[in-house]
Amino acid sequence: MDAVRVALLREVLAGTEWLGATRRFAGTLRGSVVSYGGGLLLVGTAEHEPWHLAAHLVDEAAWSGTPELSPTLVRHGARASDPAHLAVGLGRLSAARRGETLLVVSPGAPGAGLLERVHDARRAGAVVLALDAGDDDLTAMAHEALAVPQDTDLDLDTVQHLVSAAAGENALPAPRGRRRFRDRLSRLADQLTAPPPVRW
Repeated sequence: MDAVRVALLREVLAGTEWLGATRRFAGTLRGSVVSYGGGLLLVGTAEHEPWHLAAHLVDEAAWSGTPELSPTLVRHGARASDPAHLAVGLGRLSAARRGETLLVVSPGAPGAGLLERVHDARRAGAVVLALDAGDDDLTAMAHEALAVPQDTDLDLDTVQHLVSAAAGENALPAPRGRRRFRDRLSRLADQLTAPPPVRW
């Protein structure tokens, strides 16, 4: 879905809760990966691997100048003979650590095996985000979740487009919480060295 279609979709959804919800979720995603300098892991279920979302996040990372948004796609059926970017298996979730973000996309029940690995990643300090159909177990594990129940007007694929587009926007509000001294210093330096506004 290109930028024009996303803009049209946003126009259609104006006045609904979806625009605010997807922007908030995208802001959490972006804030999490930018604050730690990357480390985004993206995983789906055995039946649904989020290839499409991975591709959109790579595009948004390039267009927005935010390389941290480019994810590592973690696959259920990864083989050692696959190309490097497709050979990352579920064992990577068990190796997740503090400073990494795990985005789980699950259109149905995630399954006990995946939930166990997500729990391990969270316990090790990774930030867990979930885009799902409202699974109670996954939502309970996630630091932030956006549920897309099956009885709504939107489907999970459409919401993924909205989230990826919003994550790449440069005008997202700064994430809440304590920022590192280096981040604050960098922002101050940017403000002090910015050229004065042009007045006509």
